[in-house]
Amino acid sequence: MRFWFIVPAAGVGRRMGGVLPKQYLKLGEQTIIEHTLYCLRNHPAISGVVLVISPTDQYWPQLHLPEYSVPLWVAEGGVERCHSVLNGLYKLQERAADDDWVLVHDAARPCLRADDIDKLINNLQTHAVGGLLGLPVADTIKQVDESGMITKTVDRCGLWRALTPQMFRLGLLREALNNALSVGYIVTDEASAMEFQGYRPMMIEGAADNIKMTHPNDLSLVKTFLQQQGRAI
Repeated sequence: MRFWFIVPAAGVGRRMGGVLPKQYLKLGEQTIIEHTLYCLRNHPAISGVVLVISPTDQYWPQLHLPEYSVPLWVAEGGVERCHSVLNGLYKLQERAADDDWVLVHDAARPCLRADDIDKLINNLQTHAVGGLLGLPVADTIKQVDESGMITKTVDRCGLWRALTPQMFRLGLLREALNNALSVGYIVTDEASAMEFQGYRPMMIEGAADNIKMTHPNDLSLVKTFLQQQGRAI
């Protein structure tokens, strides 16, 4: 049984409001994507990583990553995240089996803990479907209309925030994404594609500091979390 990572990194991060795609913002001496890949490529259970980048990406070739025992391959990104992940699966199937496990992780989540990778693998490696990291919703949830007026308060019982990695069998995930896209369903995460197929992925509670960089203020927060984990900045 083998475990692989796919890292979709073809987005431009418009909400960050900068010139650089957010995965190439510097945090200390390294970019966000370098911090993310460091965590993934240092985990002993991982056989390899596929990084999916835009065909017009001019920043990746400028990076000088250290050598790791875990190999890294690059695939071409697509229009949406789901297209990029599918391209990553096609790249990976040259080396992996359909029954191998694939963990899809956001490039802009550099604070992933090795313990959370362990938790996914330990809980899901014998599961029929797979699953993902998540967090129970702690805040009161409001539904609003197009003008911003509150229409109702939503019961948060049973509601979770979906995080990454999301871990599924290579063959099943490839089939699920292909089937969703064939009917024009643009899924925003891998679990949605599996649900579309009728599967029920398992939710595994992860660490709260596994945040996704979305807004400029997130950069300082990510720095704090990495320092708390003992990572060099």
